[in-house]
Amino acid sequence: MLPWKKRLLRSFAAALMLGATLTVSAHADASSAPSRGWNDYTCKPSAAHPRPVVLVHGTFGNAVDNWLSLAPYLEKRGYCVYSLDYGQLPGVPFFYGLGPIDKSAEQLSTFVDKVLSSTGAAKADVVGHSQGGMMPRYYLKFLGGAAKVNALVGLAPDNHGTTLSGLTALLPYFPGVKDLLTTATPGLADQIAGSAFLTKLNAGGDTVPGVRYTVIATKYDEVVTPYRSQYLSGPDVRNVLLQDLCAVDLSEHVAIGIIDRIAFHEVANALDPANATPTTCASVFS
Repeated sequence: MLPWKKRLLRSFAAALMLGATLTVSAHADASSAPSRGWNDYTCKPSAAHPRPVVLVHGTFGNAVDNWLSLAPYLEKRGYCVYSLDYGQLPGVPFFYGLGPIDKSAEQLSTFVDKVLSSTGAAKADVVGHSQGGMMPRYYLKFLGGAAKVNALVGLAPDNHGTTLSGLTALLPYFPGVKDLLTTATPGLADQIAGSAFLTKLNAGGDTVPGVRYTVIATKYDEVVTPYRSQYLSGPDVRNVLLQDLCAVDLSEHVAIGIIDRIAFHEVANALDPANATPTTCASVFS
């Protein structure tokens, strides 16, 4: 298939998923929605979902835009859901995830403590997109996070890094940030395969005991390549390829995190494996 046809088909598929998201959200039974939700610090976890969910955005993202679909999706399923901004550079508004990743992990640590304190939960679950699926591993490994986190779910996480050309593939989605690539952006440098940060993060193994890990990847990822570099090795790891669940899912790096309800269904399974249901192409309507 010609490249332009592939791009067109992927855009059409993304539009379909977005339409399904809006349709399902608009027709959701109001009685199923929890009374408290996204970043509401009065929310108390239920017996069915006893852990709050912390959402961690990707590079150039923020606590709102990255989660306009997934946060309500989880809220409607009865979760207390929270998201944070991290990694802001001085003088750079709107776009986050650009600061040193070890410092961003410290911000995540503080935020998780705040969520646990407000909810009274012993542990949280963390769901991250792109850098947000990789950065929490530093928190788990070096900042005591493993004692406070039950599960980490990564949507297209750059666990073993990517290339600068991969990161520049994000630019069309974030107009106005091109100049940031020519300035001091340690959060980008840390994500380059072979960086000192990633060497430290992955030394001695990808995982730490006591945490369940899920990686959800797409073979059409144009940012973190090859997509298998996203996978983790170790105990309590599940690596998932979207196209093994639905062969016609054409989501790429951005869509998997912001609109793909098939990926969202797999997130829900990872958060509640005891009640998991099969993820298929029909999950777009779940």
